[in-house]
Amino acid sequence: QVQLVESGGGLVQAGGSLRLSCAASGRTFSTYTMAWFHQSPGSEREFVGGISRSGDNTLYHDSVKGRFTISRDNAKNTVYLQMNSLKPEDTAVYYCAATPVITGLQETLRVSPAAYAYWGQGTQVTVSS
Repeated sequence: QVQLVESGGGLVQAGGSLRLSCAASGRTFSTYTMAWFHQSPGSEREFVGGISRSGDNTLYHDSVKGRFTISRDNAKNTVYLQMNSLKPEDTAVYYCAATPVITGLQETLRVSPAAYAYWGQGTQVTVSS
């Protein structure tokens, strides 16, 4: 199992930047596909971006392409979400998620929350206009 703890959320003006971090417990972090989701009140949890175990492959929701960057440091058991050019509609609780890659199966970056087994508690991001 892995435990995830997000940090870095806060209040920022439109056009500003934030970097979220997600620290994972355990010694097998590099075996997990990682992702960020967000959820605003009354809405379903939505995929923001995902990253493969090695960090070589990433996938983004169209709404954040060119503005957000997901990265990971397997030596530090941490995944990051750099958010630039923030917009009021980015306001949400941001969650880090992880899922193990089964040995022998091809790794796929999935956008459904149901594909992820482990979740952090979330960090609030508020973008003011």
